[in-house]
Amino acid sequence: QVQLVESGGGLVQAGGSLRLSCTAPSDTFSRFTMGWFRQAPGKEREFVAGTRWSGGSTYYADYAGFVKGRFTIARGNAKNVRLQMNNLKPEDTAIYYCAASSKSGIVGVTTTMYEHWGQGTQVTVSS
Repeated sequence: QVQLVESGGGLVQAGGSLRLSCTAPSDTFSRFTMGWFRQAPGKEREFVAGTRWSGGSTYYADYAGFVKGRFTIARGNAKNVRLQMNNLKPEDTAIYYCAASSKSGIVGVTTTMYEHWGQGTQVTVSS
C-alpha cells in the first residue's frame, strides 16, 4: 500500500472556500482513478468525488444534502488531484481522505474499491 499525502484542510466560516490537494508518490498514479472521501465524527466514511485517469471524467456524490456544484475535483499534474470546495456548510465538517484505485475504468463510490489512502486532513466549518 502506498501512502498518499493530503494538504489544505483547516477552519473556515460557513460560506467560505477551501482547496484540498493530494499528492501521490509517483507518476504511476496518473493512470489511477482518484477519489475524495470524508468521515464525520460517529459516521461512516462516505464518497465525495472521483476522477478517472483518462482526461477528465468526474463523478460526484448525489446523496441527500450534498449539492453538486459546490465541490469540484480536478487533476493537477500526473501525481496530484485537488478538491475545490466552495460555499462550505457546517455539515461539511469532517476528515477528508484522498484515495487511489487501480480500477481505472470506473469511479468507485465505496471505500473497498480503493487500495491506497492518505492520512486525512481536517476540515472544520463554523456557523
